[in-house]
Amino acid sequence: MPDVTRIATDLIRAIGEPGVGLLIFLETVIPPIPSEVVLPFAGFAAAQGEMNAWLAWAWATAGSLAGAALFYVLGASLTYERLYAFAGKRWFVLFSQKDLDRGFRFFDRHGSVVVLVGRFVPFVRSVVSIPAGLNRMSFPWFLLLTAVGSGIWNAAFVVAGVRLGADYESVARYVDPASRVVVVLVVAGLVWLAVRKARAHRRRTAKQHTG
Repeated sequence: MPDVTRIATDLIRAIGEPGVGLLIFLETVIPPIPSEVVLPFAGFAAAQGEMNAWLAWAWATAGSLAGAALFYVLGASLTYERLYAFAGKRWFVLFSQKDLDRGFRFFDRHGSVVVLVGRFVPFVRSVVSIPAGLNRMSFPWFLLLTAVGSGIWNAAFVVAGVRLGADYESVARYVDPASRVVVVLVVAGLVWLAVRKARAHRRRTAKQHTG
């Protein structure tokens, strides 16, 4: 097993269900931690009588909520005005001021769906809380959506571990390729945004010179 996976499983063995919650909190904040192995291993450990599956699920969901709340607060602290000013800077290549406006309008209309569905998408589930905080989504509603989405996600993987037994790592073999595709798409999207903004800046500069 990769070192990070070995450390994660050793931690679960050492402190039980709270270790699952701690790891899922860290996975929310630091996406490379393999929740797709942590949760099935918790299910496997429960099947062996080493922990309680319900408590493992509850701690995992609590960890998801804590990580999401942290990013929500981060998003709320950014403020729209501050981001809008950043978006207008030449060196800020992630999105333009027009992109930010469009993103705000889209989140105003579909924010609840984005937060709920985002909990099922690797990497996205870690960052989707930021626009929720930025848009000042109702915090209790945000926590409820996060609890529902994360609760379903966590339950599915814990149950998979219970059913698969010692072969719990096979879950990761199926999920990892999909996770990698999502990460590649996200990186490609960021590169495309950077290139598009650079081109827009060059066009504006050319117009100023010709004008």
